[in-house]
Amino acid sequence: MRVLLLDLDSTRADHLGCYGYHRDTTPNIDRIAKEGVRFTNYYTTDAPCAPSRNALMTGRFGIHTGNIGHGGTAGDMRTEGIEREFHDRLKSDSFPAIFRRNGMKTALISPFAERHSSWQFYAGFTEMYNTGKTGDESAEEVTPTVLDWLERNGDKDDWFLYVNYWDPHTPYRAPKDYGNPFENEPLPAWLTEDVLKEHLQSIGPHSAREINMYDNFENPSFPRHPGEITDMAGLRRVIDGYDTGLHYMDEHIGEIFKQMDNANILEDTVVIITADHGENLGELGIYAEHGTADQMTCRLPMIIRWPGLQANHVDNGLHYHLDLLPTIADLLEQEHRPTWDGQSYASILRNGKSADRTFLVFSQNAHVCQRAVRFDKWLYIRTYHDGFHLFDKEMLFDIVNDPHEQHNLSEKRRDLCKEAVYILNQWHDDMMFSMNYDTDPMWTVIKEGGPYHAKTEDLIRYLSHLRRTGRSDGAEQLEQKYQKDLASKGFLFRNS
Repeated sequence: MRVLLLDLDSTRADHLGCYGYHRDTTPNIDRIAKEGVRFTNYYTTDAPCAPSRNALMTGRFGIHTGNIGHGGTAGDMRTEGIEREFHDRLKSDSFPAIFRRNGMKTALISPFAERHSSWQFYAGFTEMYNTGKTGDESAEEVTPTVLDWLERNGDKDDWFLYVNYWDPHTPYRAPKDYGNPFENEPLPAWLTEDVLKEHLQSIGPHSAREINMYDNFENPSFPRHPGEITDMAGLRRVIDGYDTGLHYMDEHIGEIFKQMDNANILEDTVVIITADHGENLGELGIYAEHGTADQMTCRLPMIIRWPGLQANHVDNGLHYHLDLLPTIADLLEQEHRPTWDGQSYASILRNGKSADRTFLVFSQNAHVCQRAVRFDKWLYIRTYHDGFHLFDKEMLFDIVNDPHEQHNLSEKRRDLCKEAVYILNQWHDDMMFSMNYDTDPMWTVIKEGGPYHAKTEDLIRYLSHLRRTGRSDGAEQLEQKYQKDLASKGFLFRNS
């Protein structure tokens, strides 16, 4: 048995051709999608990078692992403490351990463990290849390692290879001489001049006027990645930069498939294509970032081409990314590990039989502190720390008719908000009762000063940027909302 998993950082599903995108961004990925099962409502439990990947590799929600952010206490996974045996549970319960139990070699090609000091990410792999730039790699710096590994091991029938590409991640990095394959193609229809006009007044890091998080600095080393958007040409630069990164990465994936085809191994290899999170490209007024618990940050592509099982099939049910562990274990006739929070959807792959959930709860605690409930056609987002975006405490979106989250219906549909809060509270009860810890790590993040990417020192700097760019009203609103935090840092208010 051979299994190739492609983990494509920051890849949002709706910018792939196989998910209906109007641009031909991913022909090689689309080919695999036609031969397998494509999942349309697949979500990470915890965004962004580190919480998502560690949830996948452990099979557990971030509230259980403790890793829900990029710094502070929540930047690390909890230790097992007094219950720890001769080895910890990752030895037997990690994602790669499933394949090890099946007698397979497990190999990882990724710099992710070093990027966030998430060394537990290596658990269960027999070979690890760090591509060396902690996530700043471009595809041409990853593909040679993949091709070399396949040259040496591909014809064997006993491996699981996990490959990590970064090209859709900011800053958009496709080489300059690659050109722009989309310069003459229209932008997504929803991104109109009226929408941009509204976004130019948005407040918060990674808004149109501060793509660089808290200012409009532009790095000349990344000409595809602007510091700010001021007009439709700047908007095109962002969208084309992202889509070109996808296309460039897809070409390199095509090189992998070509080598496997030439070696006559692609046809009978299991291919899994997914991501750690998506990317906001205008949703909630945010560009070129994955910093919320919303549809575009937390929804993932998931394509599974398993020879002999379902082909050219689409599943619309609700699933978590960590459901992959019990699913693979089920298909390999292994037991469900007691620590896993996921549930198997192997029946979908075997015979197309539904195995979806009734709701999902997912979180973001690195840029904001939010939890979201996905149920029916609704997405409810509850904000505990807004990361300096001035978000409403409650947001409700009809993501079937409003997939880009332009109309907050929370005031009009209080009934649905109450239903979502009930689901969220029930989920939280279940999570807290199913672990030995008495602390929800989200509250640890808040008590330690807020999300790692939204500290008070950043806000002080950002207030000056807002005033320089003609948005004093937004600065005053932020000063009022975060008055206590600013005062603790000795900030002198203009109205004092």
